[in-house]
Amino acid sequence: HEAGHAVAGWFLEHADPLLKVTIVPRGNGALGFAQYLPKEIALRTREQIVDVICMALGGRAAEELTFGNVTTGASDDLRRVTQMAYGMIRDYGMSGNARVGQLAFPQSGDPMEQRPYSDATAQAMDEEAKKMVDAAYERTLDLMREKKSEVTVVAEMLLEKETINHDDIVSAI
Repeated sequence: HEAGHAVAGWFLEHADPLLKVTIVPRGNGALGFAQYLPKEIALRTREQIVDVICMALGGRAAEELTFGNVTTGASDDLRRVTQMAYGMIRDYGMSGNARVGQLAFPQSGDPMEQRPYSDATAQAMDEEAKKMVDAAYERTLDLMREKKSEVTVVAEMLLEKETINHDDIVSAI
């Protein structure tokens, strides 16, 4: 799982630079994590956000291809992916769907606030978010298939060292 994140992040053009990857369990329920150095940019394009989504899906894609099955280890990744996809559609007008178009409906955080759009628009957002994430996952699966040997090398290095950093990734890949 963690090797999948590392390899996806390494080969995706717009992904944030990898700082460290560990398989040492943390107290918050995580069995490991990949830590990235956020790029110092205030604005992101659609392509940049999609690369970050693919990087987050790298763990699940690596599990599926390696074991033929997935675990619950991607639950936080999927939550973040869902937030990014809906943010692109709802907040930034980046849906690519003419039904939603160049409209933005940022959330205020007030649980009592009524949404300012119709059920049909909500359905269009749901459909576009699913389509966007499905396409990103297929792209990530293709990348993991192409870089299978790199995923294996990083996974073996993680089993040996438990925590690796950017320099380790450079030497492995």
